[in-house]
Amino acid sequence: MSTSHSVTASGSVMSSEYAKQLGAKLRAIRTQQGLSLHGVEEKSQGRWKAVVVGSYERGDRAVTVQRLAELADFYGVPVQELLPGTTPGGAAEPPPKLRLDLERLAGVPAEKAGPLQRYAATIQSQRGDYNGKVLSIRQDDLRTLAVIYDQSPSVLTEQLISWGVLDADARRAVAHEEL
Repeated sequence: MSTSHSVTASGSVMSSEYAKQLGAKLRAIRTQQGLSLHGVEEKSQGRWKAVVVGSYERGDRAVTVQRLAELADFYGVPVQELLPGTTPGGAAEPPPKLRLDLERLAGVPAEKAGPLQRYAATIQSQRGDYNGKVLSIRQDDLRTLAVIYDQSPSVLTEQLISWGVLDADARRAVAHEEL
């Protein structure tokens, strides 16, 4: 059983399977942020060419560690989120995404949801993500919000579900995290 490899410009060898997995992660992050390849080029003001990002995503072109770190920074995610084989505990099924329904959040009284509304606005500002409908948050965000609300993540999750700003699937994400 032979493994095909590609040689990078610096002469190092990268397995094509790893390159494809890395590319799949890059594509997933880009699409989660609602960006097309052309959208990446526009948002980065030409710093990231659509053809280059596309070739990284297909695994046709090796990406240097430096460029990968810069791309992670551009997407606003930790570098390890882009690396293949970094799913926590090798879980067979990843926990569901935590998505805040921003339209419903706007309808929750500020005395209840003020801290969450400010936190969501900060995340949107940092990511440049202003689609206004949903906002993906990370487990770390939920833990931070739980501290702000002085509740456990699971109690806060139930509160957010009752407000209609989180889907009931969020329970599985929190249960997965508490294992």
